Amino acid sequence: MIRLPHLRTWLKPRTARGWRDDRAAQLVEFAVTLPLLVIFVVGIFDFSNAFTLKQKLTNIARDAARTAAGDPANDLERNATSPPVSVIDAFQLVDKYLIANKINDCGVTQASGTSSGLTWTFTMASTASSPCGITIIIDRGYYFPLSTGATLPSSSCTALAIAGQPMVIGTCVSIQYSYQWKFGGVAGLLGTATALPPTIIGIAVAMNEN
Repeated sequence: MIRLPHLRTWLKPRTARGWRDDRAAQLVEFAVTLPLLVIFVVGIFDFSNAFTLKQKLTNIARDAARTAAGDPANDLERNATSPPVSVIDAFQLVDKYLIANKINDCGVTQASGTSSGLTWTFTMASTASSPCGITIIIDRGYYFPLSTGATLPSSSCTALAIAGQPMVIGTCVSIQYSYQWKFGGVAGLLGTATALPPTIIGIAVAMNEN
C-alpha cells in the first residue's frame, strides 16, 4: 500500500507532465483552422482560374473584333437570314481560339446564330446535365464616341447613344462563358452565402476599317 505522502509525491510529476502535454490542444486548433485553410486554398485556385479565363476570353474577343473590323462592310444587311462573311470569320476565330486554348466551346455552332439588325448572337445555353454554356455576340454596327472618355461596352454590345459627339462605327465582340465556381460551395459548408457572377465575360471593340 502506498501511503498518502508517497502517493502525492508519485502523482505530482505525472500531473505536471499531463498539464504540459499540448497535443490535444494542437488537434483542436487544427480542426478549427482546417476549414479556413481549405477555403483559402480553393479560393486562390478558383479566382486564379477565373482571372486567367477572363484574360483569355478578352484576348480572343479582341482578335475576333479586329478580324471582323478589317473585313469589307459591303456584305452587311440588316435583314440578312444568314451571318455575313465578316461575322462568320469572327465566329470561327473565336471557336478555334477556344479549342486552341483548351476551353470547351460547349458545342456552339454557326447555325445557332440569330440576328437583330447588325448584331448576331450565337448561344449554347447551359443545362443541369451540361453546365457548359456560352454566348458570343458580334455587333458589326457598334457606335461609340470618338472622345477619349468613352464608356466601356456592355456585355450585350449595346451601342452607346451619346448626342453631340462625333461617333465611330466599329465591331464589338462579347464572349460570355458560364463558370462553375467551387469557392461558393466550399464557403457554403460554413454557412456563408457567397454571390459570385455566373459568367466570365470578355469584351473588345475595334473600329471598322472598310
